Amino acid sequence: MAAQNTEPIVSVDELPLLFHVKYLGEQPAKGLWGIKHTRKPVDILVAAAKNVSENGPLPLVTVEVSTGGLKILQHSPKSKSKSLPINSFKVDTISYGVQDLVYTRVFCMIIVDDTNQKGALPFHCHAFVCDSRAQARRLTYALAAAFQEFGNKVKEGCDLPYVKKKFAIDLRTPEELGRASDEETEA
Repeated sequence: MAAQNTEPIVSVDELPLLFHVKYLGEQPAKGLWGIKHTRKPVDILVAAAKNVSENGPLPLVTVEVSTGGLKILQHSPKSKSKSLPINSFKVDTISYGVQDLVYTRVFCMIIVDDTNQKGALPFHCHAFVCDSRAQARRLTYALAAAFQEFGNKVKEGCDLPYVKKKFAIDLRTPEELGRASDEETEA
């Protein structure tokens, strides 16, 4: 008997999707993509979050994933007015997105900032704590759907000024990522 696929696949037709999460924050990343470039920033952000007395509780935000990218909105469940955007990232500025392999309720992504100051790293890792592993996984798949749509537009030859940028989404489970990182060696 074949195992059923229980992965929370998200199609482009389902976008935009909203996720109510806690924003861990942002830290510099040393590379464009890969779990090895999100590991240290996520560890730093989680350690800071555990020190609640010093930093206060994590802010609740709504993450909206659409074909255009990702928006971080001020979470206001009681307000009937539209949520105010805190930050917005076009799909072409997101180089990587993944469910963390150590903190499996954490979704993180690397943003490329081309306007950065001279000498500063242009990569920033943003991290979010989700309600569950499944929600972190679904958020990863939603971003993958946005990447897929962006890739389709590039293939179709749409006039996009940012077609030379590269991006990646890692859809491996935390367990698969762990096995792969055990096998990796630094070159």
